[in-house]
Amino acid sequence: MFTELNVFKIAYSMATHAGKRQALVSQNIANADTPGYHTKDIKPFKEIFAASAHPTGMIASRGSHLNGAAGNEMNWVVTSSDDGSDPNDNSVSVETELLKGVEVARQHKRAMAIYKSSMNILRSSLGKQ
Repeated sequence: MFTELNVFKIAYSMATHAGKRQALVSQNIANADTPGYHTKDIKPFKEIFAASAHPTGMIASRGSHLNGAAGNEMNWVVTSSDDGSDPNDNSVSVETELLKGVEVARQHKRAMAIYKSSMNILRSSLGKQ
């Protein structure tokens, strides 16, 4: 009956986005002293998820579902800043990257909490604890 629940897809996408963004944050910190290196980042999950939705706001859960758009491919384009604030043309601010890292950790914890609570709801509805 329910082969693919959207709440699990969203939680998975949110956790994957957090992992991708954390990798970019660590890459930025690792290259903080590299001459000519510019910070890399991806858009926040909220913007990416909103852009992946059908223009009417409806997303099809199956290909045969009404007139919605089947699937929801997310566009995770890595962007790079062009401004270099250091004399060696490096745009990495370690403090900013650390704050991004905290934000990403919170996003990942939120995704795992959504997944866990959804699993608990499913287990309860099946009479299993």
